[in-house]
Amino acid sequence: MQGIKAGENLSSIDESLSGDEHTVSIEDLLERLDTSESGLTQAEADRRMDEFGPNILEKGRKENQIIRFLKHFKNLFSVLLLIGSALSFIAEWLNPGQGNIYIAGALFGVVIINAIFTFFQEYKAEKIMENFQQLLPPHTRVIRDGNVKDELASDLVVGDIIVIEEGDLVPADARLVEVNSLKVDNSSLTGESEPQLRSLKCTHQNILECRNMVFSGTLVRTGNGKAVVIGTGNNTQIGSLATLTGETSTVDTPIKKEIKKFIEIISIIAISLGIIFFIAGYMIQEIFLASLIFAIGIIVANVPEGLLPTVTLSLTLASKRMAKRNALIKHLESVETLGSTTVICTDKTGTLTQNKMKVYSLYLNRKLMDAEQITDEGEAGDIFIRISGLCNNADLIDSDPGYSGDPTDGALLVFADDHTDLVDLHEHYPRLQEYPFDSLTKRMQAICSTPDGNKEAYVKGAPEVILDMCSQVHTEDGLDTLEDTDRKEILKKELEMAEKGERVIGLAYRPVEGTDEYVDDFIFLGLAGLQDPPRVEVKESIAKCHEAGIKVVMITGDHPVTAGAIAKSVGLNDSGEDIEFITGEELKQLSTEELAERLKSKSIVFARTSPLQKLKIVQAFQASGEVVTMTGDGVNDAPAIKHADMGVAMGNGTNVAQEAADMVLLDDNFATIVNAVEEGRTVFDNIKKFISYILTSNIPEILPFIAFILLGIPLPLTVLLILAIDLGTDIVPALALARERGEEDVMKKPPRSKDERLLTSQLLITSYGIKGPLEAAAGFACYFAVLYGGGWTWGDTLSSGDILYSQAITAYFAAIIICQIANVLTSRTRRQSSINRDLFKNSWIFYGIVLELIILAAIIWLPQANLVFNTAPVDLKYIVLAVPFALTIMFIDEIRKFLVRKDVSYVRGILDW
Repeated sequence: MQGIKAGENLSSIDESLSGDEHTVSIEDLLERLDTSESGLTQAEADRRMDEFGPNILEKGRKENQIIRFLKHFKNLFSVLLLIGSALSFIAEWLNPGQGNIYIAGALFGVVIINAIFTFFQEYKAEKIMENFQQLLPPHTRVIRDGNVKDELASDLVVGDIIVIEEGDLVPADARLVEVNSLKVDNSSLTGESEPQLRSLKCTHQNILECRNMVFSGTLVRTGNGKAVVIGTGNNTQIGSLATLTGETSTVDTPIKKEIKKFIEIISIIAISLGIIFFIAGYMIQEIFLASLIFAIGIIVANVPEGLLPTVTLSLTLASKRMAKRNALIKHLESVETLGSTTVICTDKTGTLTQNKMKVYSLYLNRKLMDAEQITDEGEAGDIFIRISGLCNNADLIDSDPGYSGDPTDGALLVFADDHTDLVDLHEHYPRLQEYPFDSLTKRMQAICSTPDGNKEAYVKGAPEVILDMCSQVHTEDGLDTLEDTDRKEILKKELEMAEKGERVIGLAYRPVEGTDEYVDDFIFLGLAGLQDPPRVEVKESIAKCHEAGIKVVMITGDHPVTAGAIAKSVGLNDSGEDIEFITGEELKQLSTEELAERLKSKSIVFARTSPLQKLKIVQAFQASGEVVTMTGDGVNDAPAIKHADMGVAMGNGTNVAQEAADMVLLDDNFATIVNAVEEGRTVFDNIKKFISYILTSNIPEILPFIAFILLGIPLPLTVLLILAIDLGTDIVPALALARERGEEDVMKKPPRSKDERLLTSQLLITSYGIKGPLEAAAGFACYFAVLYGGGWTWGDTLSSGDILYSQAITAYFAAIIICQIANVLTSRTRRQSSINRDLFKNSWIFYGIVLELIILAAIIWLPQANLVFNTAPVDLKYIVLAVPFALTIMFIDEIRKFLVRKDVSYVRGILDW
């Protein structure tokens, strides 16, 4: 390809970047980019900046915050309450002093509070992008006009020559042109925990694996170098991930969908009934204002004004409980998502395991043994310890797990440290050259001086790779030729070790003359079996998932045999079905239909899988109708975490992963996810309890208006008293239901179906068909008892200022409160008996009942409240009439729960809500 001369159309530079920048020669690349090792001129850099823009991760256009806020007034729930508020203002204007101003203010206040709450939940995407941006350094050193200059990283352009050294964040994607012991930590991009040595050679066809490249946002650990920029801004590896994450759709949480559906149904019912009764009232009485007030009453009676605050509190309390158990919830609605999860896709290392890799077994001198037996193996044991300590890039630390760096290196280093003085070892065998591990060669080699002045090469890696490099084997009797029978026996032992869940590493050595990399004539020494043991509590947690109908899927980069052993040890296949293994290579080849078919297996392990394939796994499960929880910790996990129904990031993971997630595991423990699932299921149950509780009072609130219209009796309940119930007496007991602990069988049921609604026909039958009518009957009994006791006869009219009317509506109101006390007590459980539930285990229930009685007493006997609510003191004998109705509500609901527990089919179908 011809070089691009200054002054030509600069877009051709961009077209020349074809993805092979890591494979062509340095000379060809510099010519292609029209630059040199002396860098660009400042004028040329300015021209390219004008053409291509700054080196920043572009953000989408921000929506005006006021417009975003106002959008929260568009949902039916808000519209309905605003209509009610507006009608109340009109009623107050037409007929002042009737208390409609209080109704208007209360309804409008509920809308404002709900909008403010929702508005502050919408910063997720912005935070994700901000964290991507934080990965880019503000300043960098660049060669311009032949001189090293300090420039803003945002001013870099393609073709610039940058200078990087220890401690720097790499400012752009670049091809190295000079290296001096340069090691870069790519963990934020690739998930590799071990810093990787860089070189000028092309070591891999995959650009991310190639050691002659450095990438934007990665950290220089040691050494220094120079590189030519080939990608800036969104045209970098980190930029492509930022773009993918930004474009990845956020899936609405199940509870958000359910609340939206619930609001739609209730709103339609309320509006329809409001219109019907306005028309009916006007046709019967031909009084516009009275009919308008009736319409407002119907709307207010149907709308659960405390729904969103109660749901919010329920989610908040659950998130607080989860935080105490090391699960940090970032988005409240996602708490319930865990409860409806059907598939958990989990990492292996550190989540299912302890993240404490250790050497457990050895194959040495043609014998399989425990690691502690190495002291009996003479010269072979000494060399084994030497290779473990020298062909290694980990560091010892005082805290768990005892090392930093790659877990395999760390385990071998701790093993060597247990048997020798590492400082003395490095002093007597100084390293001369290193050829680091990469996924292409599957080995690491170190060349060291020996005390006698010679040199030795030490190599470790995949057993089959190491065997191919060997011609001899070390035995108890000395060196022997490595025969085919030896190779077969060694590979057989490798398989035995892998079947125990061990990661198997081969070790070999040979004397050498120089410091070049050697690939043959090595002496095979032995095998090391390393294992990261499963967490003790994981097996029980997975068993709990299986009992709860949740599929647990392991995703790991390990060999299928090793992954399978761990999977079996933690009970992943306790269902009795064979584990379905899907490798990363297979995943690339499988069609959507083929993958969907294999995902039907009960036990699945994705092995040799890259983090970037997680998004495909999430989408495949979701396409099959599953609700997916996905774990991850790296930048490259962010798209999958964001797209999952429930994204879970590790506490020690990257900021980007944590911002994309809905939950952060502070202890990186799978058992914590399962605890959170239990909390999520409890949340859904508690929200249903709350809905059942508040809907029950709708019937005794609506029926007075129907009776007033159809029977021509004085209105038994006013709109203000309805608000006193919905926003006063009902609120704290409803909030108390949000604090209820889970029922005994919460983790013994399958995940709720996607078709299961918050508002079900069974729930409506229980609330509207059983409890509600009983409460209304109690209200009417007390109401008519007061009227008839005061000398009222059928057909008499009463004005709002009449003391008898005030006493009658007070009695109706009191009856609802007494019945709602019984209702909240029985609503503490959906299936288990509530009789045995200790009232003081949930003290909020007790406080809620006390508050109900205080409000009731105030509205009955407090003169100021009498004035506002048009109530009056009433003899207690009339109120006590409601008690038998309250006891009947509790008795009937206990029978319902008993029959549900006994699995009586017609009861479950009709009354199990």
